[in-house]
Amino acid sequence: MSPADTSSRRAKETALFMPELVYFEPAALDYPKGQRILDWVKQRGLPYQMTASHNRITNLPGDTELEQYKTAKRTLVVGLRKTLKFDTSKPSAEYALPLATGCMGHCHYCYLQTTLGAKPYIRVYVNTEDIFAAARSYIEERAPELTRFEAACTSDPVGLEHLSGSLAEAIEFMADQPLGRLRFVTKYHHVDSLLPLRHNGHTRIRFSVNADYVIRSFEPGTSRFHERIEAAGRIGKAGYPLGFIVAPIIWYDGWQDGYSELFAKLAEALPAEATQDLTFELIQHRFTKTAKTVIEKRYPKSKLEMDEAKRKKKWGRWGQHKYVYPDEQAEALREWITERIFERFPDARIEYFT
Repeated sequence: MSPADTSSRRAKETALFMPELVYFEPAALDYPKGQRILDWVKQRGLPYQMTASHNRITNLPGDTELEQYKTAKRTLVVGLRKTLKFDTSKPSAEYALPLATGCMGHCHYCYLQTTLGAKPYIRVYVNTEDIFAAARSYIEERAPELTRFEAACTSDPVGLEHLSGSLAEAIEFMADQPLGRLRFVTKYHHVDSLLPLRHNGHTRIRFSVNADYVIRSFEPGTSRFHERIEAAGRIGKAGYPLGFIVAPIIWYDGWQDGYSELFAKLAEALPAEATQDLTFELIQHRFTKTAKTVIEKRYPKSKLEMDEAKRKKKWGRWGQHKYVYPDEQAEALREWITERIFERFPDARIEYFT
């Protein structure tokens, strides 16, 4: 590749998240991380202000609810994690590790559309030592069993790592925990700062991957198909345990070709050593009526299929019915994708299909 080609490709790379408005809770500035983020904000000339609490942020710029939503997705709040009782995170892990809340991506189907409600701004927590101390207590309570922590339940921490550094801290913290393991998943390719870290094999980095059509159509604001695959190759070469979440699996015209291409490209990108301990998690597309209402309001031009008449109703764990594919379609998706995975990665583990 010529220098000109390299320069052109870099220019087209998915950019790092850059907030347009930043709020600081006063106590955040008592922590080195809070001060470091403030310096980062000042160096870039970003507008910022103080807020007594993230709950008091109101009247974000925008003449309509949709405009305010888009503003919120470009708003960063720097504060403390006050609740140190961790949520459970089945089936991925025993507990969620709360490093951040909110995501800069605009995935049409995302469950954060409803769980974050009217506050979709992005929050990072600066009291990571308190969070890690709580994690250590959970590990000790479950000894001698392993305790796994999922760091991406309510955010995509890789997309925030350039300003928080919290993932690096978590990885190195967990490297020293004989009975602790860290997991997180990302749709972003900005992983270079994680490559040289001492991880001791205790952190499994997973990439959310999909057919190119799904990424282009329903995942704006995230890294592209080839960027994620190339990043996965770099993570594999750095010796991290590696995994992939194929989600949401979507039935569309040409889905067999799209998912076949996905696994072929992954096989090309991954070093042989990374395929010896490789996991896949498979999640079919689902939605609730509440989510459908929110999605149609926030992404009115979305082509995401959400026709209840074409779906099977299933009782969800959060007290709502969700709509999944009928059994025949779901089984066809599961069988096809499972076969493609084992064709390319015979030693891989499929942890679940749901």
